[in-house]
Amino acid sequence: MAGFVSNLLILLLLFQNICLGFRRPLSVFKSYKDTSTSLSSECLGSNQRVISFGLSDFALDIRMPAVTPKQSDTYLCMSVRLPVDDEAYVVDFKPHASMDTVHHMLLFGCNEPSSTENYWDCDEGTCKDKSNILYAWARNAPPTRLPKGVGFRVGGETGSRYFVLQVHYGDVSAFRDKHKDCSGVTLHLTHQKQPLIAGMYLMMSVNTVIPPGKKVVDADIACHYKRSPMHLFAYRVHTHRLGKVVSGYRVRNGQWTLIGRQSPQLPQAFYPVKYPVDISYDDILAARCVFSGEGRTTETHIGGTANDEMCNFYIMYYMEAKHAVSYMTCTQNTNPEMFRNIPQEANIPIPVKSDVLKMMHGHHEEAKDSDTSSLLHQNKKEEEKKLDQETKDNDATYLLQEAKKEEAEILDQDFHIEEAVEWPGLDLKLGQVSGLALDPENNLVVFHRGDRVWDENSFDSKFVYQQRGLGPIEQNTIIVLNPSNAELLHSTGKSLFYLPHGLSVDKNGNYWVTDVALHQVFKLGANDKEPLLILGVPLQPGSDKNHFCQPTDVAVDPVTGSIYVSDGYCNSRIIQFSPNGLYVMQWGEETSLGRPRPGQFCIPHSLALIPDLSQLCVADRENGRIQCFRLETGEFTREIKHKAFGRELFAVSYVPGGLLFAVNGMPYPGEAESVQGFVMNFSTGEIIDNFIPLRKSFEMPHDIVASEDRTVFVGDVHAKAVWKFASVGNMEHRSVKKAGIEVQETKESETIVEARLKNKPESRDPLKNVDKQHLVQQASSTGVSFVLITTLLIIPVVVLLVILVFIRWRKTTVYGGKGSGGINLGNFFASHKGYSRKGFDRLSTEGSDQEKDEDDGTDSEEECSASPLPPAPSSS
Repeated sequence: MAGFVSNLLILLLLFQNICLGFRRPLSVFKSYKDTSTSLSSECLGSNQRVISFGLSDFALDIRMPAVTPKQSDTYLCMSVRLPVDDEAYVVDFKPHASMDTVHHMLLFGCNEPSSTENYWDCDEGTCKDKSNILYAWARNAPPTRLPKGVGFRVGGETGSRYFVLQVHYGDVSAFRDKHKDCSGVTLHLTHQKQPLIAGMYLMMSVNTVIPPGKKVVDADIACHYKRSPMHLFAYRVHTHRLGKVVSGYRVRNGQWTLIGRQSPQLPQAFYPVKYPVDISYDDILAARCVFSGEGRTTETHIGGTANDEMCNFYIMYYMEAKHAVSYMTCTQNTNPEMFRNIPQEANIPIPVKSDVLKMMHGHHEEAKDSDTSSLLHQNKKEEEKKLDQETKDNDATYLLQEAKKEEAEILDQDFHIEEAVEWPGLDLKLGQVSGLALDPENNLVVFHRGDRVWDENSFDSKFVYQQRGLGPIEQNTIIVLNPSNAELLHSTGKSLFYLPHGLSVDKNGNYWVTDVALHQVFKLGANDKEPLLILGVPLQPGSDKNHFCQPTDVAVDPVTGSIYVSDGYCNSRIIQFSPNGLYVMQWGEETSLGRPRPGQFCIPHSLALIPDLSQLCVADRENGRIQCFRLETGEFTREIKHKAFGRELFAVSYVPGGLLFAVNGMPYPGEAESVQGFVMNFSTGEIIDNFIPLRKSFEMPHDIVASEDRTVFVGDVHAKAVWKFASVGNMEHRSVKKAGIEVQETKESETIVEARLKNKPESRDPLKNVDKQHLVQQASSTGVSFVLITTLLIIPVVVLLVILVFIRWRKTTVYGGKGSGGINLGNFFASHKGYSRKGFDRLSTEGSDQEKDEDDGTDSEEECSASPLPPAPSSS
């Protein structure tokens, strides 16, 4: 009977699935397994995610999957993939939300959501990559509306592939009946190309300090606009609790025109621009945030926590499709003096009613009486934590990558870069290694010269390549390696290049390379045999808009798609091109006598984009320094130079979080500076670590690339080798930082902490030494606690196993040994959702050893600071 009932249930389930299958819409859209779940039957309306409106238009329903928040001020996120691969345009939004339960909703566009779950707590974040706010809805605030003919571009090669919905549930008393919520938004999309493309411009202060108790503190931001005209139609302001008013303006010929002004304590939706405002080339965009430090006892800085502050002014705009840029930022104040003329309204706080403040900063804060001050203080701390959550969700895309905040955290972490001595990549048989990069999957991409070398016979005095008769290199010059074991994953670039040099990989996985013999820049698809784009004239050096002279490196802005080329050995400039390869502008000049000035170069050799801050940093090789410039204008922002660099600095690489990596050149005779790698704090320029290989030695490290987990690769053009380095923390353990104390998640935590302390230079501050001793004691006590807790957890498991074995033995005795088999402990544990091997995986053991090649004697390197023979600096 029991078997019959089981079979009946299975048949019913199958029948239900078949019926649901017939209910799904028949359409031309692709069905993706990871996002094809239909809407919950508990939601009102259609259960179809995608509804076609004919051949070109369709609607996409993005709803919470019938959730019931358990507590007030809960943030939940969910994602939906764009159901088409080709380019589409979002042209309208229809919200589905009740002001009784939803405080606000935000819709983001990105390419990688923070989670693949049906929905998740937004503590995990919204997107792993850079995202863009497309829509905002807030109670008591107008919904976002797009003007006619305007659309957000999604899909295709450059648009977002995922939508992530974030819903902030305020007061959840409405959920006492346990009903399900399906709040969300319906998007109207079309395949018809829109004449006007919407985008986002973020103005953001990164260095404001609010003194404690100071009544009025201004944070000013201003940037020159250097692009095609844009038209503004909505704005949004954002600060934490200290913000009083945020105002944004266009400044043209000294005249200030208001874009928008609002209290950041009101619902943080997008508000329509009251009067049309257009922005033209060379206008100034300016914004001011007014803060008050009253009630604070310490300085308040810009950052991502509730104890920090933020000053953000978002502008939603549209541009003509042929000139459209989807995202731009401004983080500087290019003209502080002009703020003396800012309209007085920008300094006047906007009053906010107490009930609105209560709604914004916590729905269950109630001042019961004057004797509950300690409780109110605790509530205030909780509210700041909740506001911090809103900050992280809404602005993590832009600000949690902001170097100023994260650099401080990184400096607090005790790490040291060392060679991964077991990595077998050192055994690879390569030509001269000229370029390195990481692709979107974090695989290592190597650009090398095969059997070709750059020596004193390669060029004549006019920089014309003298070995054209050899033809292009017959080997694959671009190889892709597994970063863990150096396994060859892919190779390309055969019969294309004469003398490879620089390499970068854009966000779509395209390879961008320079060839100093051809004097050209190439864009290559990972699987394409022919270039997708070529800049420059083959084998013809020059210094105009259409020619290069031995270009050294190329970088592509992941936000705008703009192309930046360092040109090069015989020119001293940086050139910007549009995503389609059209000349935009250039900056830089040859180094004059005496100390080199800002913007002067002697071989701009390597580029590092800092998209978080809209900056481009250049390894100014023969001047032994790093120069950084604003992407929009080419304006010089800073120089990083250290005696330890010596006379030459070959390459530079940046990772989000504020770390800058670099390698220098061999010292001149009689000089003490050794060839080595450097780790620097980007904000201050301070060297916080240096590193050298343990196997072989650097001869001429030519390029460097680093990942966010501080894994570093260095390619050497003379040693024809690639080294892998990693932080001691990455190689030995995982750490969790809480309240300034690092808790080591490993059994031998004390040993590892001591080993790491030995790797660091001796501290000059005795207090720091005391802290380190305390760290060891803390880690030791953590290990004891771990053993105790583990023992207590194992006891009930053992008892349960004994009971199961006894029951099994009884069944075997009663039924004569018939049964379905013994207890499989592996399956037993694996079937439990909470079981995981996380934290117990075997440590990485990549590696092998190789002796230094001795056949590189013909490779030479002449520098522009050397004697005039030969006249051209022959470099690799």
